[in-house]
Amino acid sequence: MANRNSNFIATASAAEVARNFGRFKELAQRGAIAVTSHGRESVVLVSADEYARLRALDDRLALYAHELPDDLVQALETAVAPESSKAFES
Repeated sequence: MANRNSNFIATASAAEVARNFGRFKELAQRGAIAVTSHGRESVVLVSADEYARLRALDDRLALYAHELPDDLVQALETAVAPESSKAFES
């Protein structure tokens, strides 16, 4: 187990995490753990509390076009593309 990136409290291979999951599960309660596969960071193991905290920061909203508020529909209908966008026309 190494720590090459200061964003993580530990870095470990997927095989090491699989062999010692209980240890890494407990360690993840204290901070994020980078899990590598073939020498590259692949996933991050974090506690459920940290995951919930991160999810709460995401305020993005996906809507169908028919769900858009009227003021946004009006803004889209009257929007004018910049001159530079003509370069993408065929």
